[in-house]
Amino acid sequence: MIFITAKFRVKPEHADRWPEIARSFTEATRAEPGCLWFDWSRSLEDPNEYVLVEAFRDGEAGGAHVNSAHFKAAQQELPPHLVETPRVINMEVPQDDWSPLGEMAVPEGN
Repeated sequence: MIFITAKFRVKPEHADRWPEIARSFTEATRAEPGCLWFDWSRSLEDPNEYVLVEAFRDGEAGGAHVNSAHFKAAQQELPPHLVETPRVINMEVPQDDWSPLGEMAVPEGN
């Protein structure tokens, strides 16, 4: 899978509304056949920073994502709400879902 994590520093006046601002892009991306997940979280340290964790089935699905109409629309609609260009880590991972964190295994029946 293609695994991507991106940090978005949102202008303070837009930070509380960011989930709504990004909603159409988020919903359209989640509806893509090759999207495994597309999840936003808000930083605990910086309320103006959102972290996006996303994954696509393979490079073809990732390519379809960046060439989609909703991605092109987001390229126009989202930057005016940001302080800076988002920072990203993008890598190919030989799996298709999350793996259990064995070092913090929760006993069964807990």
